[in-house]
Amino acid sequence: MEKDIKNKKMVGEGVKFERIRRITGYLVGTLDRFNNAKKAEVNDRVTHATK
Repeated sequence: MEKDIKNKKMVGEGVKFERIRRITGYLVGTLDRFNNAKKAEVNDRVTHATK
């Protein structure tokens, strides 16, 4: 039984993913297609701590 546990993969193990954010109504992974004004808006955002 212990051998079966060692060979079992976790869900999502080995799957690569990118961070996806919702910025001004758009789902984006990177900001490379944003113009300077939109990039400035992202930099000016306030981050809130989570508990």
